Amino acid sequence: MRRNGGLGFIYLSLLVALLLTVMPMPQQVKLFRPDWALLVVLYWTMALPGRVNILTAFVLGFLTDVLIGTVLGVNALAFSVVAFIVAVNHLKIRNFSVIQQALLMGLFLALYHLLLFWLSHFLTGVYFLPAYLWPVLTGMLVWPWLFWLLRRYRRQFKIQ
Repeated sequence: MRRNGGLGFIYLSLLVALLLTVMPMPQQVKLFRPDWALLVVLYWTMALPGRVNILTAFVLGFLTDVLIGTVLGVNALAFSVVAFIVAVNHLKIRNFSVIQQALLMGLFLALYHLLLFWLSHFLTGVYFLPAYLWPVLTGMLVWPWLFWLLRRYRRQFKIQ
């Protein structure tokens, strides 16, 4: 029963991340919003790759597509690619310090945004703007606190 309960707590954290992703914000601040859903998926993929995997990332990316109103499958594909890289290297990433992980998450977020741009450019003709990468910086800055919060959450509720 504990395993199912742990899965419920994981899904609850993913739901909160989706809510943070679509929460209304002023236009000036919206540009800097971290990619909450992707960061939470990456944490759980790194911490528990047997429970949260590429399929979970795909479903959460698809839900992000639906909630944000982008072309269906764009976020799903980008979430899946980044989650695959984290899942394959989760043992190495776990051994890094939180600061090193934040830098690595910055690379993963940059890859995610470049994949999003490339797919959006191919499908709808969007042009690249440097401001498109602000969430990479904010995601790197948020990672240590998000890591600490989710790790504490995982240990408190004994999620395995």
